[in-house]
Amino acid sequence: MAGLLVAGTTSDAGKTVVTTGLCRALARRGVKVAPYKAQNMSNNSMVCVGADGYGAEIGRAQWVQALAARAVPEPAMNPVLLKPGSDRRSHVVLMGAPWGAVDSSDWLHGRRALADAAHAAYDDLAGRFDVVLAEGAGSPAEINLRAGDYVNMGLARHADLPTVVVGDIDRGGVFAAFLGTVALLSAEDQALVAGFIVNKFRGDPALLAPGLRDLERLTGRRIYGTLPWHPDLWLDSEDALDLQSRRSADTGARRVAVVRLPRISNFTDVDALGLEPDLDVVFAADPGALDDADLVVLPGTRATIADLAWLRSRGLDRALRAHAAAGKPVLGICGGFQMLGTAISDPAGVEGAATEVEGLGLLDVTTTFHTEKVLRLPRGTGLGAPAAGYEIHHGRIRCGPGVSPFLGGARAGAVFGTMWHGSLEGDELRAAFLRETLGMPPSGVSFPAARERRLDLLGDLVEEHLDVVALLDLVSGGAGAPPFLPPGAP
Repeated sequence: MAGLLVAGTTSDAGKTVVTTGLCRALARRGVKVAPYKAQNMSNNSMVCVGADGYGAEIGRAQWVQALAARAVPEPAMNPVLLKPGSDRRSHVVLMGAPWGAVDSSDWLHGRRALADAAHAAYDDLAGRFDVVLAEGAGSPAEINLRAGDYVNMGLARHADLPTVVVGDIDRGGVFAAFLGTVALLSAEDQALVAGFIVNKFRGDPALLAPGLRDLERLTGRRIYGTLPWHPDLWLDSEDALDLQSRRSADTGARRVAVVRLPRISNFTDVDALGLEPDLDVVFAADPGALDDADLVVLPGTRATIADLAWLRSRGLDRALRAHAAAGKPVLGICGGFQMLGTAISDPAGVEGAATEVEGLGLLDVTTTFHTEKVLRLPRGTGLGAPAAGYEIHHGRIRCGPGVSPFLGGARAGAVFGTMWHGSLEGDELRAAFLRETLGMPPSGVSFPAARERRLDLLGDLVEEHLDVVALLDLVSGGAGAPPFLPPGAP
């Protein structure tokens, strides 16, 4: 066995869902499987342990996929992580460590070294696992980018990977998207595309069947299954496009307002709050949305100083101060915590131009950015409960006498700040925090157990609705897809 590429007709078509579900389905069958994404673009990342024993940064999706595969997350599973700093420039994490930056003007040239490293990482995984499930990015039919592609068909050609294309039927136009994807590829790329998977289908399968038969006839490629839309499919979000409020059905629920910063990162920090039955978690971008909040969360950001300026431009700084002045709790996480301090200094221009700005002044803390990034998996206690999390930051904090320690950060009254992402996923720490801030009794909800149930549900849906045996045969036997000519071609 070798590998399989799960490509998509578009971004957010369902590649991550299908790959994650297949990871769990194959792991259940005793297959030693590894997830892989050559290049991910996300500000939502996770820390794992690198080969040198130190912290390494990978995309959140590949970390979750490793859990689904019952494998240990490692940098080779996401060798290139792009963290957007602006519309034209991205910071690059290579094999878990900061590498530099690429922008639109040097994109093709800057990708060559990244492609070599990414393909080497795939080859390494293929030598250690029975199956590597590779997730593509965007669409393989982005023909303007094909020359420098090493994530979709560039990877497939490198490793001779059979490829399935996922399409989101909930968006409409999925048949045209499938056919058009194959039609736009070169003959060499087409030969590796074995078939399709329909995602998010709602309704009577009998109504879909004629279209699937026509698609198979027109393309000479088979349908490997149709995944239904399911209300309980909630994986750790990775893209800010996935941000959704976690609404409670309880009309008496306490309201948690999460400030939706323009460059928000690691927003999965609040996923565990969204599982609490007595909390109504909403994302807010205007001051009025904070008026009736019981708890305000200021999350992480890829650009702390720029997002602090945005916060002020919208009057959210005044709303935050008013909330805190009323004795209501505030929680800042990483960049959000740094904003709560008295000053933020970036003398080396880590986030852009060298500068120093005033913070919101709610905590006696100052932050100085350093060029070296901190990547750690800390453990300790908070509010009398065991706690753990992960750190990803350039900022170093200095606490004054007006605060007391809290999870690698600081606390003053009802204002809390922590450098630890993911700490609220710990059931004991989350219960202690909600008791301290909102007077809530423990709910008994377990976030790790809920995540495991979601992964099992996804594995169940894949087993029931996809032809897993045929996909395994595809992995071992290759695509062998026929040439394709669009309908009406001479």
